[in-house]
Amino acid sequence: MSPLTEPAALRVIATGGTFDKRYDPASGQLGFGSTSGLPSLLAHARLDPMPAIETLMLIDSLDMTDSHREQIVQACRRAPEQAIVVVHGTDTMIETAQMLASSALDATIVLTGAMVPATIEHSDAAFNLGFAIACARTLPRGVHIAAHGRVFPWDGVRKNREAARFEAR
Repeated sequence: MSPLTEPAALRVIATGGTFDKRYDPASGQLGFGSTSGLPSLLAHARLDPMPAIETLMLIDSLDMTDSHREQIVQACRRAPEQAIVVVHGTDTMIETAQMLASSALDATIVLTGAMVPATIEHSDAAFNLGFAIACARTLPRGVHIAAHGRVFPWDGVRKNREAARFEAR
């Protein structure tokens, strides 16, 4: 069957970032819950078949170390699926993408994130997740960054903090 009619098996890996942050009204702070919000978002998307969901960690990407990045590489290496979406904080997404690319994995890996948490109204999280899934199922092998309706090779993108979006480097 054509890749447009039969979706590639897919794995979604949660690592945290703004995407998964929640507002705590008691403290007035954004933080992480005990689980990722991905299962709920994916259920609402009515994907068929549902992707495998793996939560590795729920941390801000500014707190991510090379040891955390190695956990992401190993999770991608173990994955039986050839299409992988990594939900990641946008601040250090490119550093993780670089480590994934240097690992030369035989898969299509798409990193995405959000500028506004998924649980907050008018978030870009659900759109970015859906777009990243479409990219992971259709792009060639390699490491890509997808957000706001655009996809970039991992080494051809930068985060424009003022405009709150990714753009070509």
